[in-house]
Amino acid sequence: MRLMLVGPRVVAVAAAGVLLAGCGGSAAEGEGGPGPKPSGSAEQGGPVAGGGKTGATGKPDPQRSTLPGALPSAYDFTPDPARIPKNAAQARKLTRRAALGENDWAAGMVRHTPYESGGSRPVLPESCVWTRSALPSGILDTFTRRLDIPAGDGKGRVQGAVTVTVHRTEAGAEREIEDTVQESFRCPRQELGGGQRLSGLMSLRFDQKDVRNADASLFEAGKYTGPESDGVQDYVWSKSRIGPVTTAVSVKGAKGYRSSDLLRIAAEGGAKVLYRVELELK
Repeated sequence: MRLMLVGPRVVAVAAAGVLLAGCGGSAAEGEGGPGPKPSGSAEQGGPVAGGGKTGATGKPDPQRSTLPGALPSAYDFTPDPARIPKNAAQARKLTRRAALGENDWAAGMVRHTPYESGGSRPVLPESCVWTRSALPSGILDTFTRRLDIPAGDGKGRVQGAVTVTVHRTEAGAEREIEDTVQESFRCPRQELGGGQRLSGLMSLRFDQKDVRNADASLFEAGKYTGPESDGVQDYVWSKSRIGPVTTAVSVKGAKGYRSSDLLRIAAEGGAKVLYRVELELK
């Protein structure tokens, strides 16, 4: 992978990123109901018992592992050109169908207030204070849903968010990935509004050979504080691209949660939303 990090937390952040990049649908199964299957699932011509491959050819694929439930050794999903949104109306259908709802991510999650937002995009200016602006011509739609794990059993409230964005072109979606990696270097401390702050942000982008469930992926980690955070908490965030569509999953920690807990939550949400995007584009 191409590490875009400096400082003493490089190893920890890199290891966390490996977990997210390598997480497919099988890691998302559990209490939240049936999880998404990786792009190597049987419906998409994936491996079956005995090492074969279902689909039109019925021939084994040398790039796929023959181990049951294993991820493919390379990402090979190609969107159907007829399914790629060409206008804002088509893009809105995709973003809303792909974004996770309260029954889709993990058991027990509830709607945050506000729950949904769309029609504008977040922008990080030189001030490092996040703001929102109208969608540029290169973006057809972007849509966010926010879901929380309620406080209980001595633990605080974890805040999660999933965003799906449809660009007019694959090149535009790739620029979003590239720009995002640079934002943590330009603004290692960021203001989210409402007294919420991120600090110590570090990012990495993976080499494509290390990504198993998207065309491109990156990972970011840091610290979060806010009015109800009960002190400084861990923060994790991932972004991925399939064709002209990007997905982002963020998780703000809370009292009683370790960074590994947040990584599991983020990996589960990330795998599920990527699978939903595949379904919309296949």
